[in-house]
Amino acid sequence: MELSKILVSFFGLQFLLSLSPSHAVPGNSNTFREYIGAEFNGVKFSDVPIRSDVEFHFILSFAIDYTTSSPAPTNGQFNIFWDTDNLTPSAVSAIKDQHSNVKVALSLGGDSVGGSSAYFNPSSVDSWVSNAVSSLTDIIKQYNLDGIDIDYEHFQADPDTFAECIGKLITTLKNNGVISFASIAPFDDDEVQSHYKALWKSYGHIIDYVNFQFYAYDEGTTVSQFMNYFSTQRSNYEAGKILVSFATDGSGGLSPENGFFTACSKLKSKGELAGIFVWSADDSKSNGFKYEKQSQAILGIPH
Repeated sequence: MELSKILVSFFGLQFLLSLSPSHAVPGNSNTFREYIGAEFNGVKFSDVPIRSDVEFHFILSFAIDYTTSSPAPTNGQFNIFWDTDNLTPSAVSAIKDQHSNVKVALSLGGDSVGGSSAYFNPSSVDSWVSNAVSSLTDIIKQYNLDGIDIDYEHFQADPDTFAECIGKLITTLKNNGVISFASIAPFDDDEVQSHYKALWKSYGHIIDYVNFQFYAYDEGTTVSQFMNYFSTQRSNYEAGKILVSFATDGSGGLSPENGFFTACSKLKSKGELAGIFVWSADDSKSNGFKYEKQSQAILGIPH
């Protein structure tokens, strides 16, 4: 009887060890991520302090499948909408050469384009995926990028269509060796969550990070509220690496001044701090990246 218990325990352990990272229970991680380039204020990669003991991801904001003049949807043919004067292919190569722990991704979508909402608006799944794979492969190779982030926030397609388009895009780019990681950036809004939860249900196993926009909650969020929000999203994106976040543009959520790092310490003590991301380097430039330094210090401390 005791031997059978031992064997069951052993094979149970073997099964857990065999799970892919996306399905294993996430623990603490030293991943720090920061969006950059959306506000055209001249911020450069080299402006941002980078500790050597974190995994650091810059996320270029944004690539959008809209035309660049008189913006209109292009059905998956992506164009660059970040500050290309300062965030160039040579700048990407330089920051990666200087820091071996830096990777650079691009984010798709965002809130707006040309002063209006940026919609996810495919003509069909197959045509959108074909166009997106082609156009994004060109941009990713031109800029020597490592991954993509999905940040559509407005939709003219149902959740299942969104799930299939984005799931097939990530799958194809990974299978082709074009990207090594992918993330999603949902927030607490019924329409947004319905689309991203459909994507997660079908394709969560190929999504490496969930950049949950905790700063989209109300301004004045408390530490205890934040902990409850985190628990809720951990259930919504089960087994995902849920990164906590704050914004330096004065928007909502739990701010660094009001206890964000206290919440991080609580999560870390529970083995649930999968990483931190910030919106955005553009906004942080004026305060000398004070909170980026503090975030990386917490992540860089031995777990």
